[in-house]
Amino acid sequence: MVALRGKDIDAFLARPDPGRPIILLYGPDAGLVRERADALMASAVDDPNDPFSLVRLDGDDLAAEPSRLVDEAMTVPLFGGRRAIRVRAGSRNFASGVETLSDSPVKDCRIVIEAGDIRPDSPLRKICERAKTAVAIGCYPDTERDLAKLIDDELRASNLRIAQDARAVLMSLLGGDRQASRNEVRKLTLYAHGRGEVTLEDVMTVVSDASELKLDPIVDSAFAGNAAAVESEFAKAMVAGTYPGVIISAAQRQAAWLHKSALAIADGAPVSSVLEGGFPRLHFSRKGAVEIALRNFSPQRLAGIIEQLGTAALDMRKQNSLAAVIAQRALLSIAANARRRG
Repeated sequence: MVALRGKDIDAFLARPDPGRPIILLYGPDAGLVRERADALMASAVDDPNDPFSLVRLDGDDLAAEPSRLVDEAMTVPLFGGRRAIRVRAGSRNFASGVETLSDSPVKDCRIVIEAGDIRPDSPLRKICERAKTAVAIGCYPDTERDLAKLIDDELRASNLRIAQDARAVLMSLLGGDRQASRNEVRKLTLYAHGRGEVTLEDVMTVVSDASELKLDPIVDSAFAGNAAAVESEFAKAMVAGTYPGVIISAAQRQAAWLHKSALAIADGAPVSSVLEGGFPRLHFSRKGAVEIALRNFSPQRLAGIIEQLGTAALDMRKQNSLAAVIAQRALLSIAANARRRG
C-alpha cells in the first residue's frame, strides 16, 4: 500500500518517483490539493507554458469514457518532450480508467488526480493506494508547525520578521485551506513591504477582516442564543469550504473577549464604553448581538465556555473526520446555554 504520510510526502513532492506516474491528491484542504497539484504539474513537463504538454480532464466526463484517460496518457507528443495530465474528480466514478492505466507502461507522462475528502473505501483511493505505479497523498488542514513554516517561508522571502504578538494572532486566523492561508500571508508581506517587521496592527488591518467577517454571524448567533441562525450560517460556511477549526478559533477569541468585558462590567464599567473601546474595535453591525451576549453570560459561565471550546478544539484535532460535527455541536451548546440566562 502506498499512501504517503508526513515527511514522506515532502520527500516525494520534492523528487517525484518516475516509477509512480499516477498521483492522487485528496483530502478536506482543497487549497493544499490545488497547491500540490500545481507544483506537480509544473515539474512534470519541460515547458510549463507549452499548452500541448498539459492536458486537463474532467472526472465526470471520463466516467462516460474511462478509456480516454489511457489514450491521453499513451499519446506521444509530435515534437517530443514530457506531458502531464490533470484530472479534476467529480461525483461520478472513473476508477476503471485509472485501474487500466495503472497496469499500462506509461512513459514521460505524469497523471495528477485532484479529489475531495474521499473515503478510504472509495474505488479511486483503493486503486491508487494498491497499484505499484500510483501513489495517494492526503491533504489535511495545516498543523501549528505547518502554519509556522508557511509564515516563516513567506516572510523570509520578503526580508521581513514578525512580532511575537502578531505571530500569535496571525496563526489563529489561518488554517483550513493552505492556498487561502498563503494568500493572506502574501497580502500581509506586501502591506508591510520595506518596514522590516510585521506588527499586530498590520495583522489586524490586513488579515482579520478577510478571515473573520464571514465567521462573525455564526459566532455572534451562538452567544446571542440564536440556534437557528447558527445552523444556517454554519451550513453556509461548510458549503464555502471553511474548515470548522477556524470557526471554533473565532469562537474562542470571542469568548475570551466577552469574559474580559464581563469582568469589566462587573467592576462597574458601562456597557457602552466596553462596546466602544478595546482592540480590535468592534464593528458597528455586531454591537447589538454582542450586547445581548453580555447580558446572557456571567464571567463564571464564560470561563466554562472557554474551557468547553478548548475541549472541542482538541477533539477536532484527534478526530478530524468529525470536525464539523464537533464544532457545530459546541456552537449549538453555547446557543442553548445563552437562552438559559443567569
